Amino acid sequence: MKPTRLFDFLNYQKQNNPLEKCLNTKYSGKWKSLSTEAFYEKVQQLTSSLLKMGVKKGDKIALISTNNRTEWCIVDLAVLQLGAVTVPIYPTITAKEYEYILNHSESIFCFISDVEIFNKLNSILKNSKKLKGVFSFDSIENCRSLNSILKTEISGVEEKINLIKKNVLPNDLATIIYTSGTTGIPKGVMLTHNNIVSNVLSSSKRLPLEIGSSKALSFLPVCHIFERVILYVYYFNSIEIHFAESLETISENLKEVSPNFMTAVPRLLEKVYDKIYSKGSSLTGIKKKLFYWAVELGLRFKPYGENGFLYEIKLKIARKLIFSKWKDALGGNLQAICSGSAPLQPRLARVFNAAGIVLAEGYGLTETSPVLTVSDIRNNGLKIGCVGKPIEGVEIKIAEDGEILCKGPNIMKGYFKDKKKTSEVILDGYFHTGDIGVIDNDGFLKITDRKKQLFKTSGGKYIAPQLLENKMKQSLFIEQIMVVGEGEKMPAALIQPSFEYIKEWSTENGIKIENTYEKVCQNTDLINAIQTEIDFHNDDFSQWEKIKKFKLTPEIWNVNDGHLTPTMKVKRKVIKEKYKVLINEIYS
Repeated sequence: MKPTRLFDFLNYQKQNNPLEKCLNTKYSGKWKSLSTEAFYEKVQQLTSSLLKMGVKKGDKIALISTNNRTEWCIVDLAVLQLGAVTVPIYPTITAKEYEYILNHSESIFCFISDVEIFNKLNSILKNSKKLKGVFSFDSIENCRSLNSILKTEISGVEEKINLIKKNVLPNDLATIIYTSGTTGIPKGVMLTHNNIVSNVLSSSKRLPLEIGSSKALSFLPVCHIFERVILYVYYFNSIEIHFAESLETISENLKEVSPNFMTAVPRLLEKVYDKIYSKGSSLTGIKKKLFYWAVELGLRFKPYGENGFLYEIKLKIARKLIFSKWKDALGGNLQAICSGSAPLQPRLARVFNAAGIVLAEGYGLTETSPVLTVSDIRNNGLKIGCVGKPIEGVEIKIAEDGEILCKGPNIMKGYFKDKKKTSEVILDGYFHTGDIGVIDNDGFLKITDRKKQLFKTSGGKYIAPQLLENKMKQSLFIEQIMVVGEGEKMPAALIQPSFEYIKEWSTENGIKIENTYEKVCQNTDLINAIQTEIDFHNDDFSQWEKIKKFKLTPEIWNVNDGHLTPTMKVKRKVIKEKYKVLINEIYS
């Protein structure tokens, strides 16, 4: 029987393709594995403990973990089996935001990963309205551990657990996910078991996963619906899950695990490509020529042999001589990467696919559980520059103003305690995504911009900032960029330079660069070099769209300081406020 509730995925794996190494987490430098059977057993034990603690259907349980790890999965399924509701919280947000979400969701227990989160949580516990207790994955002084409630005997309560599970219905609320968003107060997106299950079943058909014999590396935040749904996809398809220690250790973990599959956000793929490209530029002689030849070949890649027989022969040679080394750097066995959360630059899709690593771009939102479309290299389902076709059960149409509208079993129940905002985005059965796009003659969806991010200059011309930003980010000098200019005479940009690349560039070119970010951003040679890059990419745009001026910001935009969302999207409101002096200088 196909799963109908989220916890059914583990049962399905247990009955059909149980694994010896279902979940794998690294503790103190050593990998520790949990078999499907042991995973199932621990979920039952925790369910029994939660039952004894008085957790019942509809109760809200929060989870905050710095890294993805086995314990998160155990808590998630144990809570869901009781018909209770999980409230995953981003670890990087402020204590004040913890307080808002815990109170707004009415969470009664909170499971955390480590002492850093415990200390942040401690500062707001006195203001918590409903919270009865906190449990930690790590051993922390003055905090009960998860292990202390995992040793419960389930004999005697097994029958009761089974009865409770039967009473959890597909349309019951499963989780409330508070969207970090780029502006405003977080909204609690209510997703049912059926919302997510339908998404998992349909998405699985688009991903090239070998049931029972593949490994995956998981590192995107599991509190985000994208990575969480992928975890359920792995359960359903019996894929070994290995949790990366952190973003900083991905290279090392890739070599240790040698995964066949992983997910990524475009910004991470950009950094991987830039790093490879940067290493190639340090080569000499024939090796350097071959490297650039292969990259140039990759940037012209078209799927399904569209470039002709001669190109395919050259590509075969490039894969053997150059691209095979790229694959080795990513573990050696990587067959596919699923990219989501933000638009992917076509050049990345071309070069990764040329290297023999299938890059399947998808599109969706938290409110859509999340997948709406996914590319698929099989069955002519890949078109560079598009995000694929709608998955099974999902209907997509384009409104008169270009907004993407959708309906299907994956559309959220609504925003928690906010009927007004719910009614603003779900109209006549269609969810209004806030994204602008087009559907081509072959049924592929292409995203062009965010509806709310489009702005007019004082001359009345519309600017689509995302298009400009994606083009400019092709420059190795640019780490992050945000286009501004609403109501102004011209578009301009705030740029966080790639300080890592600038260091290499200055050494190669004999240019003296100061050792502080502030001084780096004042260097005339660097400003001129970036201006040359911007002028080059401006050629692809109309005169009124071109970036006329820019300012460099002497800080690294990051998640912890609030510049970026946890999925590395720029928080426009924050950046505008933080650098309003620079913006004023541009337009003064």
